Amino acid sequence: MSTDTPEQKKLAADALRYHAEPIPGKTATAITKPVDTKKELSLAYTPGVAAPVRAIAEEPDNAYLYTNKGNLVAVITDGSAVLGLGRMGALASKPVMEGKAVLFKRFAGIDVTDIEVDAETPGDFIDTVRRIAPTFGGINLEDIAAPACFEIEHSLRKQLNIPVFHDDQHGTAIIIAAGLLNALEIAGKDLESAHIVCLGAGAAGIAAMRMLKNLGARRIYLLDRKGVVHHGREDVNQYKFEFSRETRRRSPADAFDGADVFIGVSGPNLVTADMLRSMAPNPIVFALSNPDPEIDPALAHATRDDLILATGRSDYPNQVNNVLGFPFIFRGALDVRATCINTAMKIAAVKALAGLAREPVPDDVIDVYGGGPLAFGPHYIIPTPFDPRLRERVAGAVAQAAIDTGVARLK
Repeated sequence: MSTDTPEQKKLAADALRYHAEPIPGKTATAITKPVDTKKELSLAYTPGVAAPVRAIAEEPDNAYLYTNKGNLVAVITDGSAVLGLGRMGALASKPVMEGKAVLFKRFAGIDVTDIEVDAETPGDFIDTVRRIAPTFGGINLEDIAAPACFEIEHSLRKQLNIPVFHDDQHGTAIIIAAGLLNALEIAGKDLESAHIVCLGAGAAGIAAMRMLKNLGARRIYLLDRKGVVHHGREDVNQYKFEFSRETRRRSPADAFDGADVFIGVSGPNLVTADMLRSMAPNPIVFALSNPDPEIDPALAHATRDDLILATGRSDYPNQVNNVLGFPFIFRGALDVRATCINTAMKIAAVKALAGLAREPVPDDVIDVYGGGPLAFGPHYIIPTPFDPRLRERVAGAVAQAAIDTGVARLK
């Protein structure tokens, strides 16, 4: 028997109707050249198409001149970690991949082909992606379970000379880091000395902690289902081991005691009011489990009146939303034909996002969000997705970092 509320049932019905009408799905193919005359037909296909074929065979980079490769990203999954639903399978993941395509196009003008791979092993998936990669200017990996996602991305990055980016890892990490830098400043704290607790040791948690380490964090306590990852444990994989500590803290309550920052990428209602009370003054709480956060925002605010709170939801302030990152990160990488998306490019995106949140918000963006105040402070630590400045600022910063680090093929 369904336990969904009437609101949830209505949302599901609306979503099914949205996806089905007036035609199934959310994307389609559009042509970019006229094909209205006999001459245009002969240019679009045979015999005219032979000219760009020969040009590309002679110089592969000519594909960027004569095909859509330079503005085409593949969004690829194996369906092993679909949203918060788990292993739903390749075909069931297709609505999500189409949704990602919509966001790429809407926010950054990037064309996308969504690809759902029915692969039995990480090796099968890697081989499939490697073989189809010449079609694309970039690869966005999506909804792939840890720890396989780490192996898959690492292998493809080594084998391909186009950007390969697992958004569930790096996109999430970039937005978390940008928001946290601003929250720390508002709270009067600094990243290097902050006591940080991360609940969730999957793709997002590991990547976010790696990003924070790159930015200077030193006091990180990573928690998985068994508690704190510490040197006495022998049941941690190589990715969790990066954050293993010599510590007497064991339980989530131990880790929270005196903590400055909590970052949750785990599941609903795992943080108690007592755990929140034990945190240091002016705590920063990123409860990002979606749709139900690690602690209910109403409970969090009732428990602490000095906290800065972010969630993954659009109905609360400070939404940590990957759409702030991946469209513009790929836009910058594609614009200079980058061969990868490296750490410097990710950090450039972090700093661009953090900096933009400190600037006055345009009136038209405020209108989109109901006309309420949007100004740098505890309730506005990260830009909103509909800020039109994101494309220029974030993409520009990423492109410049690609040039500065020597991975751009265009200057």
